[in-house]
Amino acid sequence: MAVTTACASGATALGTARDLLLADRCDIVLAGGAEAPCHPLTSLSFSQMGALSTRVHDPKGASRPFERDRDGFVLAEGAGVLVLERASDARARRARPHAYFCGYGSSTDAYHYAAAHPAGAGFERAFAAALADAGLHETDIGHVNAHGTATPMNDQIEAATLHRLFNGHPPPVTSTKGVTGHTLGAAGAIEAVLAPLTLRHQTIPPTANLDVLDPAIDLDVVAKEPRPHRMQAVISNSFGFGGHNAVLVLRQA
Repeated sequence: MAVTTACASGATALGTARDLLLADRCDIVLAGGAEAPCHPLTSLSFSQMGALSTRVHDPKGASRPFERDRDGFVLAEGAGVLVLERASDARARRARPHAYFCGYGSSTDAYHYAAAHPAGAGFERAFAAALADAGLHETDIGHVNAHGTATPMNDQIEAATLHRLFNGHPPPVTSTKGVTGHTLGAAGAIEAVLAPLTLRHQTIPPTANLDVLDPAIDLDVVAKEPRPHRMQAVISNSFGFGGHNAVLVLRQA
């Protein structure tokens, strides 16, 4: 089965896989995302939209999520695939789970073909649905793996929405796209691979290339070096063109 929700596709695939398991339609599901968009036509299209970084003189520093001087994302290729199964089946084969995928929420705000809803309305609905599905409160979340593409608009909207959803006290945030770039449909799956590792090691990876936080962003963004942090649950955000939103909640195994 293939799902197509733009940059949220990897996360949507994982949520769909979880639904199949909960409905007893499958015993084990391999789910994730892969994308290889580095082609002149794709690059030109995103460039014409003004979505790509123009920091060609500093390619290693071009992807700068939440940074004051960010100017767009860096197109990248990649893949992430996870093995999902019911906890009872994992115990039966004496497998060691990396994390429990305990909540999933999705929405489509259809506000614009490329831009996010300015008030984060779709993200808010997906966030609320994911927490309700997990049976958790926002205070139970110890870390957010943000969508954080490094575009001026996306980072600002996501930051403001997170600040509001956590009642002004969001947990530490990171965006791994400073290292990976934006792999579009694969991004949500890659970040869902990283989230269980964050839980296992109780350490939040830093956001690369974040030298000066945008003063308009009121978040505790981890930067410069990994941060040891006690946490039992994390969320991973994915937002796609066309207003697709997917939020995953993972809990420590």
